Amino acid sequence: MFSPTGRRALRIWTAVVLVFLYTPLLLVLVNAFNASRTFAFPPTGFTWAWWADAARSTGMWKALANSVVVGLGATAIALVLGTMIAFAVQRYRFFGRSAVSFLVVLPITLPGIVTGIALNATFTSALAMTLGLATVIIGHATFCIVIVFNNIAARLRQMGTSLQDASADLGASSWQTFRFVTLPMARGALVAGAILAFALSFDEIVVTTFTAGPTVQTLPIWIFSNLFRPNQAPVINVVAAALTVLAIIPVWLAGRFGGDPGTRGA
Repeated sequence: MFSPTGRRALRIWTAVVLVFLYTPLLLVLVNAFNASRTFAFPPTGFTWAWWADAARSTGMWKALANSVVVGLGATAIALVLGTMIAFAVQRYRFFGRSAVSFLVVLPITLPGIVTGIALNATFTSALAMTLGLATVIIGHATFCIVIVFNNIAARLRQMGTSLQDASADLGASSWQTFRFVTLPMARGALVAGAILAFALSFDEIVVTTFTAGPTVQTLPIWIFSNLFRPNQAPVINVVAAALTVLAIIPVWLAGRFGGDPGTRGA
């Protein structure tokens, strides 16, 4: 397809792109062990002291717990609603079907600040709700639904309806068909959607800023609020480095469980 020169140029370009993407992340990892209290480079020495400081940070652990609670809550809501909408859109024909599909996907295409302002106005003005963890969970669910919906809808399009029709022809009820045929084939998409939705919620900062209120801090909010405090810089580096490494896990799991069920074990 490509000449030897073209393949060589493509490899070089790929290497340049990867260096561009991962050099900043590598600097974060290096600074997590930097003896200096600043982001100065090159490092002045090697130390584990900042990791011990981070482990003793009560603010970080509380913010981490909030992020986990929000991520799990938003993912649970997204799994239920996103799956139901995906089945409705892919398995049934009704008036406004295309409009429903468009409206479900729309929130993730909007700028986060627009979504945040809209949610803040809805919670505080229209519903008179006190901003807190519950409002953050609802806010995150609005865009996490899209992730689950896209994963399940794609899997349902890939599956078709032949196996479900065959199951019905053999006398299985709708529940039996769903339990023994549809769910096993869609399980990978459900797991991948849940993992990606949790990861997206865990990292979100813009919508969280408008829906958390003054008393709730998630981990991204805590990192941002402490980023420019000199005494907290090493701890921020450690937390960022840990998150960089841990971010590999959901990406790998989503790829591992989100593939074609017929070829995943190959």
